[in-house]
Amino acid sequence: MLNFIYLGIGLLLLIKCADLMVAGSVSLARKLGVSTLIIGLTVISFGTSLPELLVSFNAGMDGNADFAISNVVGSNIANVLLVLGVAAIVRPLPVKDSTVVSEIPFSLTAALLMGFLANAAIFSNVPELSISQLDGAMLLFFFVLFLIYIFRTAGDNEVLHEELKKVSLSRTREFVYIGLGIAGLYVGGQLVVDSSVNVAEYLGVNDVVIGLTIVAIGTSAPELVASSVAAYRGYTDVAVGNVVGSNIFNILWVIGFTASFKELPFEIVTNTDLVLVVAASALVLVAMAISRTNSILRWHGILFVTLYAGYLGFTVHRAF
Repeated sequence: MLNFIYLGIGLLLLIKCADLMVAGSVSLARKLGVSTLIIGLTVISFGTSLPELLVSFNAGMDGNADFAISNVVGSNIANVLLVLGVAAIVRPLPVKDSTVVSEIPFSLTAALLMGFLANAAIFSNVPELSISQLDGAMLLFFFVLFLIYIFRTAGDNEVLHEELKKVSLSRTREFVYIGLGIAGLYVGGQLVVDSSVNVAEYLGVNDVVIGLTIVAIGTSAPELVASSVAAYRGYTDVAVGNVVGSNIFNILWVIGFTASFKELPFEIVTNTDLVLVVAASALVLVAMAISRTNSILRWHGILFVTLYAGYLGFTVHRAF
């Protein structure tokens, strides 16, 4: 019973703190003359990726690599199909050309890079697959390249839309809102994850299923709430940038940081889920091509959420 109470508190904390962080970030973006897309790809993405970082790092250090990797892979699938899907249902999401040409392909490349590094042992005499400490350092190197790209292009983005002028906070309140938002998302995400895991373990579900489903959804809850709130308030750049940025952060930063401390054994069955990460991201590009307006429409969102429900069913079935 107590775990359900913690779950409710965590979700309420996520909702309120996501709203605070979106408001503070958008106001800051307006004053700096930076597009909300950049804020979504950096500040909000980092804040909403904190639960994945905590869960995966602790799991990796405890020798539970399956849990660490499945959490990230499952979260990335949830980010695209569940988070973007729900956000698009709330409000159709126009996607900037730079996101189509650069950020989404970068996210796809990050997933392919992780898959290559994890399976590189197939071409050697090493008996087991893993993401080594060297691999972790390589992922972090590409993460730094991504940050350099983001900040170099920040000044080239157009000024914010006229409707954002109504969002104006003092500089102190901006940083307080962003700080409280990130801290609240971290605490709320942890409450959601811990309570969800306790419930799952009580039901007798194994670690891999927990990592790919309940924990993945739990650690994606900040992205879900932040993107949905951003879409509802009309900041579609933040909604899309948050998801794309979080997926890049999860692979390059979370896995890279964790693996740089301790080698992470990799189960070959996880390749199926990695393929789904790539396929889900590619599906976003297909959806925008079909719309002919570079937008993720409401019916796309309904399709994404339906596919995610099917994925959950497939994952649970595969485990038994």
